Amino acid sequence: MRLVLQRVTNGSVRVAGELVGEIGQGLLILVGVAEGDTEAEAEKLAAKTAGLRIFADAEGRINDSLLDIGGEALVVSQFTLNADVRKGRRPSFTGAARPADAEPLVDYFAQCLRGTGIPVETGVFGAAMSVSLVNDGPFTIVIDSADLERPRRS
Repeated sequence: MRLVLQRVTNGSVRVAGELVGEIGQGLLILVGVAEGDTEAEAEKLAAKTAGLRIFADAEGRINDSLLDIGGEALVVSQFTLNADVRKGRRPSFTGAARPADAEPLVDYFAQCLRGTGIPVETGVFGAAMSVSLVNDGPFTIVIDSADLERPRRS
């Protein structure tokens, strides 16, 4: 699984002009599911996301987590995060999980975040969505579940 976390002061998602999800301060989380991704990866990424210290504390230091600030999350599926652009000019999405496999994992990731006590709103899987956000910082992080097991570079 691949996540793009964007720290936001607010965010929303609309489908066909209708508001389907909206948050205040917190994280907009774009979720890309690849072939072979598992519930265990979703659990690990949800726990990592909830505890990442990427918000300012009372002294202005980047020291607080989404849990610490009482923030919200807006989870939006985005298969294009699995684009392979190594060859040619047209991205290949063959590494993205089939919708029947991806949708339950995106839902499970959102459920795992809710399980930590974070209020979670979602987009609509497979829909053409309009996502709006005010990126706070800007502060954007990409997390790939495959990278969590690798040693840090020195």
